This record gives sequence, structure tokens and C-alpha cells, in this order.
Amino acid sequence: MNAPAKLNEVTPQTLEFTLDGKKVQAYSGETILSVAKRLGLEIPHLCYKDGMRPDGNCRACVVEIKGERTLAPSCCRSATAGMEVQATSERAVKSQKMVLEMLLSDMPDRGYKWDEQDESLQHGELSQWADHMRVKVRPELKALRREQPAPDVSHPAMAVNLDACIQCNRCVRACREEQVNDVIGYALRGSHSEIVFDLADPMGDSTCVACGECVQACPTGALMPKTRIGSQVVDKKVDSVCPFCGVGCLLTYNVKDNKIISVDGRDGPANHKRLCVKGRFGFDYAHNPQRLTQPLIRKAGVPKDPEALNELNRDTADWSAVFREATWEEALELAAGGLSRLRDTHGKKALAGFGSAKGSNEEAYLFQKLVRTGFGSNNVDHCTRLCHASSVAALLEGVGSGAVSNQVNDVEHSDLIVVIGSNPTANHPVAATWMKNAVKAGKKLVLADPRITDIGRHAWRTMQFKPDTDVAMLNAMIYTVIEEGLVDQNFIKKRANNFEQLKANVKGYSPEAMEPICGIPAATLREVAREFAKAKAAMILWGMGVSQHVHGTDNVRCLIALCTVTGQIGKPGSGLHPLRGQNNVQGASDAGLIPMMFPNYQRVDNTGAHQWFENFWGTKLDDKPGYTVVEIMHKALADDSDPHKIRGMYIEGENPAMSDPDLNHARHALAALEHLVVQDIFMTETAWLADVVLPATAWPEKTGTVSNTDRMVQLGKQAVTPPGEAKPDLWIIQQIARRMGLAWNYPGEHAGVAAVYEEMRQAMHAAIAGITWERLERESSVTYPCLSADDPGQPTVFIDSFPTADGRVRLVPADIIPANERPDAQYPFVLITGRQLEHWHTGSMTRRSGVLDAIEPMATASMCGADMAEMGLQPGDVVTVASRRGQVAIHLRRDDGTPRGAVFIPFAYYEAAANLITNAALDPFGKIPEFKYCAVAIRRGGTPPAAQGFGAAQAMLG
Repeated sequence: MNAPAKLNEVTPQTLEFTLDGKKVQAYSGETILSVAKRLGLEIPHLCYKDGMRPDGNCRACVVEIKGERTLAPSCCRSATAGMEVQATSERAVKSQKMVLEMLLSDMPDRGYKWDEQDESLQHGELSQWADHMRVKVRPELKALRREQPAPDVSHPAMAVNLDACIQCNRCVRACREEQVNDVIGYALRGSHSEIVFDLADPMGDSTCVACGECVQACPTGALMPKTRIGSQVVDKKVDSVCPFCGVGCLLTYNVKDNKIISVDGRDGPANHKRLCVKGRFGFDYAHNPQRLTQPLIRKAGVPKDPEALNELNRDTADWSAVFREATWEEALELAAGGLSRLRDTHGKKALAGFGSAKGSNEEAYLFQKLVRTGFGSNNVDHCTRLCHASSVAALLEGVGSGAVSNQVNDVEHSDLIVVIGSNPTANHPVAATWMKNAVKAGKKLVLADPRITDIGRHAWRTMQFKPDTDVAMLNAMIYTVIEEGLVDQNFIKKRANNFEQLKANVKGYSPEAMEPICGIPAATLREVAREFAKAKAAMILWGMGVSQHVHGTDNVRCLIALCTVTGQIGKPGSGLHPLRGQNNVQGASDAGLIPMMFPNYQRVDNTGAHQWFENFWGTKLDDKPGYTVVEIMHKALADDSDPHKIRGMYIEGENPAMSDPDLNHARHALAALEHLVVQDIFMTETAWLADVVLPATAWPEKTGTVSNTDRMVQLGKQAVTPPGEAKPDLWIIQQIARRMGLAWNYPGEHAGVAAVYEEMRQAMHAAIAGITWERLERESSVTYPCLSADDPGQPTVFIDSFPTADGRVRLVPADIIPANERPDAQYPFVLITGRQLEHWHTGSMTRRSGVLDAIEPMATASMCGADMAEMGLQPGDVVTVASRRGQVAIHLRRDDGTPRGAVFIPFAYYEAAANLITNAALDPFGKIPEFKYCAVAIRRGGTPPAAQGFGAAQAMLG
């Protein structure tokens, strides 16, 4: 990879003006308030907040400008050469104080955020500025106080206290201009004006998505997290990284009495203080009373019953009937002893390990090292196999790197943004804000997806193609680019191979021929293809709607080809970005937690790489790729005569008994193992089938690094201590390793995390050589490739060449391959699975967050109104969705973005596990299951397991 391209950098022009009698320098266009803040001059301000567009409506920041009759708001007045400004003149200060006093006079006697050390500071920033300016409210003004509106506490996470509202409009700008959710408005006029949600609805009934940007923006406590109303004193603030999706938002935990009481967005490069509902309000899972706090061992004679998982209720199930508590020493000896016995008795292929994309890079690195050096094989995998394995396979084949070419917020430099097979407002909400910001700035966005999701409201064109027809649609666009002479011939000549084969392959894929197959009008296919080719910069972002097919690798091959033939790669605002699902799926893959790759994607069957790692780790290594997630399940059910039968597993932080396709098969495979060790923070469905359960640490309880979808290595620090006897994952992995004969010793704090990182850095020197532990402690986030201490990191790559053998992209033609299972008379619908905004992965964390589960408490299946009407169904009805593998009974939700003939089910709900019915058919290249397509039947009725909060959920179904 190469150094990043530099945008047109213009040295800002400076000018001179007078501020409070002193000559000062300002940049062209810089506001007076900005200059004053930079010089340490404090001017009161309430409606302005760093990072927001200045509005100038509170008038607390007014200054006097020579020659002007009226005072000017300094937050939105730019300095000009020769201007003479008085910020502390008698007239300016008198006006500033008057504004503060009048605003304070309307405040309630008891505020919502106060300082325990000074009871007069009741109203946040307003009180702080009043104290700074020595403002006291006169009784006669207090007597004229407005009629105070009633509080609105209808939302599970936030309280609305408009008696403390100063109508600064920061919440409006946060909602409309930063997050672009368009929920908060400013209604009516004069003394009747007020902040409203949608059409003056209670906040809990509005379309609010609970990102909390408004509460972070509010200066007075008029909008507050319910957990923070009152004293703002905390024991400590700890900087970390969000533990949910791959965007990698930096945040700060506010901790009191060893509990996280709230979360603030931090100014990280991926989020710039923004968070979503999970990042801001989903923190309490770590304190859930269902946390595992003591090692557990299965009681003698208690069988493993995979069928019982179908009836399991996470909230009421009692593990004491199946397991007994044990000491760490006993549990570790049994865990490691069982694995060692199977290895020594049946050979090194008898064991396998599943690591986690929810933990740290250090844990992922050490776990795969344990499997390779301790178990003796490459049978190690994690959830990337279930999300972007096909994307990585195609990217490694085509461009030589499995990571993104450009970062998400690079869309600001794009003319055209294509989002395909992704629902970013639900799955990557903060990333979606950058896309929505780009649209507001005049960029064009195209949504290509079988489902029209919320991001479609912002799209220039929507391409709702028929499920399973990605290749037909994309080849038609490539055909158009070639046929209409829009190919970047210079780029093809210098930087691509195999163009003629690609050109020959797409000859039969004209838009007119593909229209009846993919369902997109030929004119639209041509229009979007032309716009993509002609744009100065165009970028493609995709999700698992592209990758989770038997032809997922072919889908991505087409995306690579479309970018290549148009020259839309290797420059700002253009390129390829697979949006990573879990918080560390990129880092876990980078660290080698995959069966065919050592760290940094060096193939295990590459002689040079194999020899390097044998020398580095000082042991003989298997030179054959291991089995993937689904293959391991097959091998667990293999006949005893199979020499590669999987007999024992170590699973750290994964829940395949919920996340794997065809769950009945997966659960029987796990139950068939002779020895299963599960390391987790909750009693997951997988843990119920274990022989030994080891209680681990949640993300806020550990220190370590993660790598986000933008290739940023980011440091999270321990905020709270783990409950009971729970131990750091890194410590547990090392204890298992030592008991299996590995002489590991990683000294230092947090189970030697810095020492493990340093070893990993050496193993991945071609990517992160310049990112030392000390640098991360100093900077928090560094983008790779970063090859030296003074390398700032490379946000845009492939600028001059690709990291392939010849430096050129390899184009691979793709043809239509149908899904493994097509609808028929018996199973006429298509099932699409995915995530939803409030819940994540298998729900083991988010379903145990009080706020998140209160907002979205019940499993629902989504169908369009036309299909529902045809079947005589109403929102809230119970239906049974059945495939050839299983069935779930589930409540129905109307969603007209779901296409006719399809049903969408999220997979986070144990009581309606979508993966009971999904298909385990694999992409032959990425070995990823076909989660996004299988044939199902839908019939009225069924008996879904009882769901908590059912009454509250009814209102959400319409």
C-alpha cells in the first residue's frame, strides 16, 4: 500500500484586526468567537458548540464593533481586516449579563445537572457562565417566569425537561444537521415557541432513534440521560472505544461506584463525538445480574441436550441444574486437560478453536497462536466467516488486500456514493451520518438493495433489485460503462489485468437483457452506471447483503471490476469499503484468527510465511489450511472413523449456537463434542452445551486495542473491575496455553497486554510497524498502514499500485450463479436475515441492556403491506415462518421497504432464532454461509415464546 494522496492543500490566508485594544491575527473566514477562544479570551456563549454550525440566536456572545450601531453575535460574525472589536466593553458586557440573567430567570428552582460543590450551579453551562460573569437574578424577573411545561419521561433513555430549555437550538442542529434524523424541530412563534419531537409527540412515541446527540448538545439539562439527572460528580472518566459495530467510535465512560452511569462521545477520527443508541445507552449490559462470575463445570451425568435450547429462556433459565461452581484451578485443569487428552489421543486435527471479534486484537492474536502452536493445527476461525469472508476472498484475489481502500467519512470527497447490500442507519449508524451529511452537501447517493431501508430517504436513486440478482445488476452496469465508451483506458492500461476477459464476459449482460432478471429498469441501470463512471470520485460501500450468498465472492468481484473499469479507486472519495459488522472483526482477521492465514493475511501454505512464523514462534506449524466455522460443525458430526473428526473445541466470546446457519445442525454438532470449553461473559446458548464455562471480562473491564472498519488501530482502557471471579480473557488464554505445554510469559499490567501487542506488532510489521503501544497511549487512534514512528497513517491506499505480485488489480469475470435454494410451491417466500438498530449480533449483550431491550423488546418478522393484505394478515399477528430445516413463530411487522415475496427476520432474538431456518450452503471461495437467501413458507398462527415487554412492543408493530 502506498502513501495517501494529499487533497488540494491551501495555506489559509490571515488577516489582522483589533480585539479589546490588541492587534490579533485571524484566518480568513474565522469567527470572532473562534479567535477569542484561541487567544484565551472567554466570551459567554450558549447556542454555539464546537463542531456545530454557529446560529447566533442566544445573543450571550455579543460584542461591540466600531462603527456599527448594534451589537454583533461573535459566534457567527467573521473577522475582517482592520475591524475593531470590543468583547469586554461596558456595553457588550452589560448585554451579555442581561441575556444570562433573563435566561436564568426562567429556569426551575431545582435544575437537572448540578455541581455538588456549589449548589448555585444548577443549570449546566448556563449556570457556569452566569457564575463566571457574576450574574444574579433579580426577584422581579423571577416573578415573571414563564409557565413551566410538564416533564416528558416517555422515552426509556432520555428525559425531556423543557422548563430548563433556553431554546438555543443546539438539539435541533444536532438532530437535523449532524445526525440527520430530522426528529427535533422548533415550533410556533414568540413566547409560544417550543422544541418539539415530530408533530409535537412525546419523545418516546416519536421517530427518535435515541442516538443521544441532543442530550450531548444540550447546555442546561433540558434533555438529559435519565441516568445522569442530578449531580454530575463521578469517580472517574475513562477513555475507550465503543464495543459494538465496526465503526469504532471513541467514547468516554463516566464511572461512579464501579458502575458506568453514562457515556459521552469522544472526538475520535471515526465519529467526532457522535454515537448511536447502542454506544450511548447500551453500556449497562456489563452490569447485568446474569453476568458469569464463577467458573462452572458440568455436573456428572447431566447430558447435553441441543433440543432444549429451542425452549430456553435466557431470563429465567437456572444453570445450577446443569453446572456446579468450581475454583479457577479446577476449571482450568479440566479445560486444558481435556483438550490436551484429545490432541494426544486422536491427533492435532481433533481440536478446533473459535475466537472472538468482540474482544481485543491481543486476545485474537494470542488465541490463534494457541490453536496453531498448542493445538497443532490451523482449525481456528471467528465470525468473519459469517459476515465478510467472501469480501476478503475477492479483495485479496483482486487487489491484494482484504481491508478497505478509503475510510467511511471520505464520502465527503465523493460525487457519487453507492450503498449496496447494507442498512447503514441500523447497522453502522454513525457511518450513516457521514453519508447523510454528504447528501446534504450536494453529493448523490444510490441505494442498491432488495430492501429499501431508511438511508433510501436520502438517495438520489434507489435500485431495489430482486434478491439474489446482484451479479446480473452489476454486470449490466459494467456492460454500460464499456459499451458507452466510459472506461478509464489510462487506468486499465497502467493498473489492471484481465480487462479483455471481463469485457468478453459481460457481452451478454446488457441492461435490457438483465432488466427482467434483476428487476431494475434498463434506463436506471444505464443512468447510474454513467453517473458512476463520469463522477470525479465515486465510492462503493457494502454490507452482508452482498457477501452472505453462495455467490458472495462473485458479487464483490463485480464491485472491484466496476471501480476498476471507471478508475474509481486509489484517490480520495473513491474506492471500495466493506462495512465491518462487529467492533473488532477487522482486527481479529488482521491478527490471524482465520484458518488459512497467519497474521496480516500471510497464507499458511506459503513456504516463506510458514518458515517465518515457525522461527518467530519457535515451533513446528501445520502447513495446511484449517477448517472454517461451518466445516468444523460438519466435522464434529463426522463418523469416528474420520481421522479429522473434531472432538474438542475451545470457544472464546462466540455464540455459534445462535449465529451459525441451520442451528439445529450446529447445536447437535456442539453437543456431540467430547469436550467443549466456553469462555464468555454470559450463559450463552453455546455455554449451555459446554463441559467447562470460564467467566471472562466485558469490554469496559479490559485494556486492549481494536481495529475498526477504517483500518484504525484504537486503544480502549479498563473503566471498571469485573464482577466476582471473572478474569481477563487474555489471562485465561495464557492459563490454558501453559497447561497445554506452552511456556508463555507476557509480563506487565492487564495480563501483559502491552507485551502481547508488541509481539503482534512484530508479526504484522508490514502493516503496523509504526504503531507502538506508547504511541497508542498517546494518540488513542492510528490508521494503518503505518510503517514508521513519523508515519501519520495512510487513510487512502492503492494510490500508485496495488499490493499484488505485479502491482496491478486482477479483474475476475463473474456469471450468474443462482442461490442454493429457490422458492417453490411449498416454500414460496424468500427469507432475508440481518440486524436492527437497537440489537447486535446474537443479542447476548444488547438484549441484556435495559434501555436497548425496552426500545425493541420483541422479535418481529417484517413483510410488505401488499403481501400481508393478500394473506389477510395485520401488524401484530403471529405467523410461523418455516424452511426445510426448522421454523419459528413470530409477531408480524409491516415494512413496505421489504419486497414482495420476501420476509425479513433479525437474528438477535433467542426466542425466535432466525438461524433455525437459514441455509448452511457455502460460497466455494469465501466458505461463507448463505444467510441472505433461503426458501420459506409463511402461515398464520403459532405460539411464540413469551417476550418481555410485549405490551410496550405492540405500538411499534404498525
